[in-house]
Amino acid sequence: MADGEDTATLAAGPQPGVKYPLSVLYCGNCSMPIEYCEYYPEYEKCKHWLEKNLPAEFEKMVKLGEGDDGADGGGNDDDKKRQKRGGKGMMKAKKKDDTPKQVTISRAPRGKKKSVTVVTGLSTFDIDLKVAAKCFGTKFACGSSVTGDDEIVIQGDVKDDLFDFIPEKWPEIDEDFIEDLGDLKR
Repeated sequence: MADGEDTATLAAGPQPGVKYPLSVLYCGNCSMPIEYCEYYPEYEKCKHWLEKNLPAEFEKMVKLGEGDDGADGGGNDDDKKRQKRGGKGMMKAKKKDDTPKQVTISRAPRGKKKSVTVVTGLSTFDIDLKVAAKCFGTKFACGSSVTGDDEIVIQGDVKDDLFDFIPEKWPEIDEDFIEDLGDLKR
């Protein structure tokens, strides 16, 4: 306990003047108690539901909301755009780059005598990388995984076989779109 606090304010048990059991009103839109609707990302829908179904509670919330706006009487646009505490965050859309459609294949050393094959650029052709990695692993009987935004690592040196397999599996990728980068360090 902090210094100077009165223990009477922290008393447990029933409070005088409060009717038990407590009844809590829940929002039909977000299924939270109506006091917490303002922290929900779709607060406007909650307000419409509250206005339609519980008009007395809506009036209380509107009167409370007017006192919080400050001296200017209206909320800032920044307050509306910025997310309040909690709730669901906004998902950022992935950016579509205008990168040239090019698949690059390279080999990288792994240990003393072993190597891995690195394939990049398949996502520019809208190919699911997880499906492609699984396909490579099945075809070449080896491990294959997605590492990074647009990179598949295949265990072993299968670079020469990929030049035939990729156009066969995905006809939209012509042999002209596949480039050999040779041996690279990772």
